[in-house]
Amino acid sequence: MSAGELALVVGAVLCALAFAALAVTLVRVRDTVGELRTELRDLRQTNLDTRAAVVDALDEARRDLDRFDHLLGSAEAISGAVGRTNRVARVAMSTPAIKAAGVATGTSRAIKRLRGPA
Repeated sequence: MSAGELALVVGAVLCALAFAALAVTLVRVRDTVGELRTELRDLRQTNLDTRAAVVDALDEARRDLDRFDHLLGSAEAISGAVGRTNRVARVAMSTPAIKAAGVATGTSRAIKRLRGPA
């Protein structure tokens, strides 16, 4: 075998090894891309599930907020009614109470005058 033939055989063997390495690399890249596609599909599904859960939580929070707003409105209405009732009771009771105190004071003075100086 001559040097040229030896170089040709060595070059062919090196090319075959490089081609085999390239084939192995391409197979691994294809497998990795397949795994990435699977992971991406799972991630999309998880994202959709999470989004649905967030939307449900927001809807429930809105309903709770509406319920609380209604409850707060009712409490304000009750507070206002109690305040008005308190004012009405105070006005209704203050006039007779003032008159009763006046009558008691007047009666006390009248009794003191009738008894005379002590």
